[in-house]
Amino acid sequence: MKVIQISDPHLMTPGGLLYGSNPLSRLEACLADIGSNHADADLVVISGDLTNDGERAAYAALRERLAGFGLPCRLMLGNHDDRALFLEMFPEAAAERGFVQSVVDSREGRLILLDTLDSGHVEGKLCAARLDWLDERLQEARDRPVFLFMHHPPFRIHIPELDRVRLADADALHAVLLRHGNVRHIFAGHVHRLIAGNWRGIPVSTLRSTNHQTALDFSQSWSLGHEPPAYAVILIDADGVIVHFHDFLDSAAA
Repeated sequence: MKVIQISDPHLMTPGGLLYGSNPLSRLEACLADIGSNHADADLVVISGDLTNDGERAAYAALRERLAGFGLPCRLMLGNHDDRALFLEMFPEAAAERGFVQSVVDSREGRLILLDTLDSGHVEGKLCAARLDWLDERLQEARDRPVFLFMHHPPFRIHIPELDRVRLADADALHAVLLRHGNVRHIFAGHVHRLIAGNWRGIPVSTLRSTNHQTALDFSQSWSLGHEPPAYAVILIDADGVIVHFHDFLDSAAA
């Protein structure tokens, strides 16, 4: 199974710039690169912060660009998104119990996409309803491998400003995962960096934004990074999971 992960496009009203770049132009370049090189992908996941300010015009631009994309796509929410407006603009989006979360089953296992948005807060949250839903979906999977996608990572990346706004109460999530023992990888966004490692024995990875990055700065302040935008090519088979990170060019970027 080939899954493409895109994260943190931070779209604005078309024409708007963010940290000197045009988020919409960057996303268009990303989609074009995927279309040219990975038209065989089984799924594309955009793992949150679809917009920068939850603007209607930004969601409309995303909907328009994806209409001509041609690959199956699942959208997730981050702390910069507006859940109610998103569901209004994307009424066909997979939603469970009022949250934008869903399951994708394949011959290689089950993908679970979680909604970690806690409206009005930068940090993420999985309330009791979402944890119960996850518990049920993991139980259904039984011994099949599960691959978890979420915007907010539950693990520290040792950049203090970002660790303060990761998933709150990660212990509650871990208790659910430990009960089933079938999660093989956690894919997250939010931090705007390429990171790989493991969290309490579970392999993890995060991804750069399609627009702007976090610098490798372990001080107490956040710094803008200048690495290029990237997406991930995730290959899943019976032997395991391989993640390739691919930089792409945007010749039209501001």
